[in-house]
Amino acid sequence: MTDEKMDPQLLQQRLGHNFKDASLLQQALTHRSHSALHNERLEFLGDSVLNCVVASLLFERYDKIDEGDLSRLRANLVKQQSLYEIAQRLELSQFLRLGEGELKSGGFRRPSILADTLEALFGAIFLDSGFEAARAVIRSLYVPVLEHVDPKTLGKDAKTLLQEFLQGKKIPLPQYNVIATHGAAHSQEFEIECLVPKLDIQVFGTGGSRRAGEQAAAKLALEAVQLALAKTPSAGRKPRTRTTQLKLAGIATIQPDAPEHDSGKGNRSEASTVNGSKPAKPVKEPKETKEQKGAPVTARNDGKNTGDRTETVAAEPISAASSASQSRTA
Repeated sequence: MTDEKMDPQLLQQRLGHNFKDASLLQQALTHRSHSALHNERLEFLGDSVLNCVVASLLFERYDKIDEGDLSRLRANLVKQQSLYEIAQRLELSQFLRLGEGELKSGGFRRPSILADTLEALFGAIFLDSGFEAARAVIRSLYVPVLEHVDPKTLGKDAKTLLQEFLQGKKIPLPQYNVIATHGAAHSQEFEIECLVPKLDIQVFGTGGSRRAGEQAAAKLALEAVQLALAKTPSAGRKPRTRTTQLKLAGIATIQPDAPEHDSGKGNRSEASTVNGSKPAKPVKEPKETKEQKGAPVTARNDGKNTGDRTETVAAEPISAASSASQSRTA
């Protein structure tokens, strides 16, 4: 923060590097608001060294990942937020050399200033002792970070993660709606609703832009979806259609070796259900004579005691002429 509070030796201990040229360390810690000999050129150099070392680390660590995913991982490990978090671990704000204006406005807490200063330190170490020295320092700072990196998700925003998760579970994609906007035109805050109708999930997120609000809502929705599916694992399964249920029900009602005196109508109905075809329209049968009343049905069994299905059919109606002929013969 101020020159009196700086302790360069403590910072060198935290970095694991002792500078041969102390002026390089001082320049790396100097913001342009402090003096003309500031750290922006060292920042430029350190950025290139950092990208090279992180690319090498990822190449060694993840041998099954393709070029696209390696690039995504590197971009996220060297972005401002990642550098800011490392600078916070080093308590780098205690060693910054800032102008009065930046000190009063809290520049020592600003993520961009801390991230840029860390890159400037990498550049200074490279100039002071070469690439291997810079590589050793960067590795020591990044190995703990890589222990908690998931290469499948790092660098993917919340909306992408939610979409991929839902697609994997065959659940329809979420819906985003702007519920309200708050604040003045130059500093609006958007309230966004995210819906996952299949699981009856509704969450809200806010952000300084519509995109930021959607990201915030998507993050909450992903957590809610994972929780819902953990409680009811079958929620994402495709329901069985009614047609399939009816077919299965029809198969289940068929009994082997049906009794001989079952009505023919019932058997024809079962056959229709099994085959999945529409039942035939009923045919108007001739009026029965007294002799025909109580005529037996004929059962036909094609099986030879092997448990094959017994097919039952009704006897064919006897015409009136045939009935009279039978009476005369009797």
